[in-house]
Amino acid sequence: MQQIRQYFEHSIQQRISDKEWAFFVSKLSRQEFPKNHIVLETGQIEDYLSFVERGIIRYYIPKLENDLTFTFVFDNSFVSGYDSFLTRKPSTYHIATLTKTILWRLTYTDLQTIYNETEIGNLIGRQASEDLFIKKSKRELSLLNETAEQRYQNLFTEQPHLIQHIPLKYIASYVGVTPQALSRIRKRIY
Repeated sequence: MQQIRQYFEHSIQQRISDKEWAFFVSKLSRQEFPKNHIVLETGQIEDYLSFVERGIIRYYIPKLENDLTFTFVFDNSFVSGYDSFLTRKPSTYHIATLTKTILWRLTYTDLQTIYNETEIGNLIGRQASEDLFIKKSKRELSLLNETAEQRYQNLFTEQPHLIQHIPLKYIASYVGVTPQALSRIRKRIY
């Protein structure tokens, strides 16, 4: 819990009062998920904005042949089917754990209450939405401007200690190549 408070205070560059923090924390629920657990399925409405205390999460579009992985989320980051969360419409993708994962979760309804009843709530909500937006924009620009090899190297640079926990077929899907092409990229790099 202290990890989340430190993250927010660092991000918003402001101390959160104990009273507002206590109110915010009263709305959070801690949930543990096993490896390979689907947190959000296509067709479900996302009801949570979550913070990853520990774990690795994958966003993907399920396909008959090969799923299309489009995002990984690591420790100390937000995770949500945020478009579904905001619009209250069904998700068009899955979100699943790749490792045992601990999430601190806030429901849509509770977030609205926090917005209305605290001063800090809007700053926290804005920080979460900005974090999710920046990651989405970074991914889109990466797909438009970088080679598959550059995308692989960026992923490896960002989370070198965690990437070893991601199956290569998911990494290949993420960088936009076949597993065989990823193998060739890895041989060139190493």
